[in-house]
Amino acid sequence: MDINQFYQNVLVVDIETVSCKEDFSELPDRLKSLWEHKSTLIKNEEELSAEQLFFKKGAIYAEFGKIVCISVGFFNQLENKEYQLRVTSFASDNEKELLSGFKELVLKFPQKQLKLVAHNGKEFDFPYLCRRMIIHEISLPESLDLTGKKPWEVNHIDTMEMWEFGDRKSYTSLDLLSAIFGIESSKQDMDGSMVNETYYKEKNLEKISTYCMADVMVTAQLYLRLNLLPMIKEENMVIVK
Repeated sequence: MDINQFYQNVLVVDIETVSCKEDFSELPDRLKSLWEHKSTLIKNEEELSAEQLFFKKGAIYAEFGKIVCISVGFFNQLENKEYQLRVTSFASDNEKELLSGFKELVLKFPQKQLKLVAHNGKEFDFPYLCRRMIIHEISLPESLDLTGKKPWEVNHIDTMEMWEFGDRKSYTSLDLLSAIFGIESSKQDMDGSMVNETYYKEKNLEKISTYCMADVMVTAQLYLRLNLLPMIKEENMVIVK
């Protein structure tokens, strides 16, 4: 087996999302009504109102949220034959600009060979990206577009699915798997539940971007570990501005 196939034309992806508005009151009346209906279907152990639930859960849904950060990582072989992970991030209040920049990067890779890797990517990151691109009238790059493709023609790799081995009974977090495999956690200063607060209350996109890039690094290490490959050395983790 050629192990280079696990490194070449691989793009590790993570996105951070927030509710499309800071406050429920800012939504158009039609969307307010639709969210109120949606909120009745969402698990709500704290018994929050529809308005409170919007700030807490709106970001999860592409119809009521938006992407504020996309981080990506790709492997690069060094002269000493070791691999390096180069990580960069797109962060912006302008979602269309953000998505266009991400698409431009994706198109630098051969589309039929490009493998997109994410944790829970098949249920969250990849469909969310596609939905938001369509909303902004951005055509999908071939590597993201599933239209007319057979399952074996889709190069989307989900590290959570890899760990399931066909068992779909439960969700396994990236943090749990990183703990099992001895990978340094990306959840030291914040976690996904804090992104909305960090974006709207702290106005700190840089903090969100740093967290998102850390998730990419962890996902890349997990991807390698699940393929029984050596993880990237810390000194070979490079952030590209």
